[in-house]
Amino acid sequence: MNEANRSGIIQGATGEWEMVIGLEVHAQVKSNAKLFSGAATEFGGEPNNHVSLVDAAMPGMLPVINRECVRQAVRTGLAIGAKINKFSIFDRKNYFYADLPQGYQISQFKQPVVGEGCLTIELKDGSTKEIGIERLHLEQDAGKSLHDQHPDLTYVDLNRSGVALMEIVSMPDMRTPEEAGAYVRKLRTILRYIGSCDGNMEEGSMRADVNVSVRRAGAELGTRCEIKNVNSIRFIMQAIRYEAQRQVDILEDGGTIEQQTRLYDPGKGETRAMRSKEEAHDYRYFPDPDLLPLEFDDDFINEARESLPELPDVRKARLEETLGLNAYNASLLVAEKENADYYEALLSAFEGLTGKPATELATTAANWVTGDFFGLLNKAGKSVSESPVGPEAGAGLLALVADGTISGRTAKDVFEIMFETGKAADVIVDEQGLKQVSDQGELEAIIARIIADNPGQVEQYKGGKDKLFGFFVGQVMKATGGKANPKLVNELLRGTLDK
Repeated sequence: MNEANRSGIIQGATGEWEMVIGLEVHAQVKSNAKLFSGAATEFGGEPNNHVSLVDAAMPGMLPVINRECVRQAVRTGLAIGAKINKFSIFDRKNYFYADLPQGYQISQFKQPVVGEGCLTIELKDGSTKEIGIERLHLEQDAGKSLHDQHPDLTYVDLNRSGVALMEIVSMPDMRTPEEAGAYVRKLRTILRYIGSCDGNMEEGSMRADVNVSVRRAGAELGTRCEIKNVNSIRFIMQAIRYEAQRQVDILEDGGTIEQQTRLYDPGKGETRAMRSKEEAHDYRYFPDPDLLPLEFDDDFINEARESLPELPDVRKARLEETLGLNAYNASLLVAEKENADYYEALLSAFEGLTGKPATELATTAANWVTGDFFGLLNKAGKSVSESPVGPEAGAGLLALVADGTISGRTAKDVFEIMFETGKAADVIVDEQGLKQVSDQGELEAIIARIIADNPGQVEQYKGGKDKLFGFFVGQVMKATGGKANPKLVNELLRGTLDK
């Protein structure tokens, strides 16, 4: 199959086709208990060990709503600029799987807790695009069927059964795999910022159902296929490319698209059919008779709003406008809350150590965090919170460069030792004798001796061979064991040679 290009337009034999993409993101609510029971929500553990009688659908067991799950859904709705519905209803969505003990899922249908909203995504070319949010509703997760534990039997683990999910449904506003990837990344960032979901896609606490169709540009929407439970951004983008091309190939061969639910096989890089796609009436939704309508007032909403931290877009704008960071660095820093928190703590400490205003230090600090710091973390496979070099220690290293104690090149070596040992930068510099030679008198004496020892090179330099300046810099660095302050060396050499 030919891969669709990045514009979202697939060039077929009979003309161009356009992708139409919508996403249903399932995000596990960060709470200690499940949506309708007090059972634990931790990932892992022995199978069927985090299961209450409610989760197992034992006769006579009634669900009781978890207030914290509702609060987190409202906070999420506010964070994506969506309408909060003060009145909502829980419905029964009827379908039958071995890992769904009730024979139905408690969800929301016509009256969800959160209504329409909008998410602004940033693309690699610097442009932005608004993606509409149709709704956010609460529902309980199903259990898990295990097909690889026995040659003849399927086992069922109900540890996830009843865990609270927020299903965030987008409008079909995306036209490229890259836009879909940017949307999921942005949504994940917001959820992690506000603490309503940990965003761990590998553990299944955030996953997406991907809806894909193709059409001629400007034509009516085509028949869509839904790719279920894709658990990585890379796989989401790959699945979209494959599925869109598959549909184009069928249509250009004179066939029709069957509305299906499909799975993505990352090993083969292809989607395959599971079943025909259900419609809403197939689930026979009706209000759950065991749960009253969900109602709350303005005080509940205001309390949820006041609990929100500074959101990524607002923080990015502040870093650009008040500190003068470029858009690229600001975007990298706010991508994860802990990254931005580390940066701002480091900048504050850097400011305190140097006595200079944050605006003068901000870019230096940002370049170090997004460069050397992130680079060593990635190499070690650590997160910012796991770093052995805290923000104050990082600021101490930068301050030594700022006051000329060590060079930028030496700072890279010192940082690696800090990362390995946890020692402070000034301790390492003292132990290993790494201080720069910044004594002007000492450097002037060295420069005078080098000039006296190399009269031929001095004459050539004065005759117009400017490249020889590097020769003299090298001689000074050699004479000082590489410890001379490069900036001061350059200034003193220029002043001496250009007389």
